Amino acid sequence: MNAAYLYSLITVVLLGLIAYAGAEAAGLEVLFGVIIPYLALIVFLIGFANKILDWTKSPVPFRIPTTMGQQKSLPWIKQNKFDSPYTTGQVVVRMALEILLFRSLFKNLRTGFGKDGQKITYKWVVWLWLFALMFHYSFLVVVIRHLRFFAEPVPFFVTMLERIDGMLQIMLPNLFISGVVLLAGASLLLLRRVFLPKLVYISRPADYFPLFLIIGIAVTGLMMRYISKVDVVRVKELTMGLATFQPSIPEGSISGLFYVHLFFVSLLVAYIPFSKLMHMGGVFLSPTRNLANNSRAKRHVNPWNYPVKTHTYEEYEDDFRDKMKEAGLPVEKE
Repeated sequence: MNAAYLYSLITVVLLGLIAYAGAEAAGLEVLFGVIIPYLALIVFLIGFANKILDWTKSPVPFRIPTTMGQQKSLPWIKQNKFDSPYTTGQVVVRMALEILLFRSLFKNLRTGFGKDGQKITYKWVVWLWLFALMFHYSFLVVVIRHLRFFAEPVPFFVTMLERIDGMLQIMLPNLFISGVVLLAGASLLLLRRVFLPKLVYISRPADYFPLFLIIGIAVTGLMMRYISKVDVVRVKELTMGLATFQPSIPEGSISGLFYVHLFFVSLLVAYIPFSKLMHMGGVFLSPTRNLANNSRAKRHVNPWNYPVKTHTYEEYEDDFRDKMKEAGLPVEKE
């Protein structure tokens, strides 16, 4: 088994035990319920903004859009408008397809050799796209659902989404599909990194750690809803205090499982700016996606070029005209 996998698993388990023991036995509810969430939010905002500003300052001197189709050329040659966009509108459509539907991942191919061991073959692999789509959208639904704990009255779209998400009334309380799908999607992405040799080779603890955090968040959330019930009124009192910057620990005890859940969420939020999870912001600034492929029609001059002393042909001919005539070379000026 990959050591990086074990390091991340042990780290997340220990962090969960620390939060549980701190809230249940040591009376550190203020630390895990107020101080750490605020610190996590501050680290996230500063880190996220710093990362975005750093990326916006990075020079992009060349047109480097990733192309998967024919560029706009002669009128009788058909252009692939979304895989090789020419206009700003086509770029917007391409970005929307990428962000909302993971279009490039949908085209994922696996390269290998045929049965003869010589001919290269390509196989369409769609399961990773399905797992990624399932994971990201279930995560989005879970985040939106939790807005009910930070707003009073609860926004109508949150209530509507909850009704749709809980339409399978097979448990009491209703089973939320998004929570189960989130856990399944994160688990499948984790198993992919654990059992596929190529991914095992390139995976590091930083790749496993956020997956274990997300699985921990999903597991503790499902446990609080269906197994070890918590006082939702006290939870909302705490979260509303955090949202209105009037934090206070409600009277009575909240389950230590809740503080583990909140601690995992805080760690994930604080970890985002320093991890690959920053792709949530970086995708909008990727020059391989947000640039039009119009280099044939428009000359793009590098704005970061430093002044260079040039020697034009006219100057060259003035310097060597006599020698060019002697050598029989044509000149523009006699």
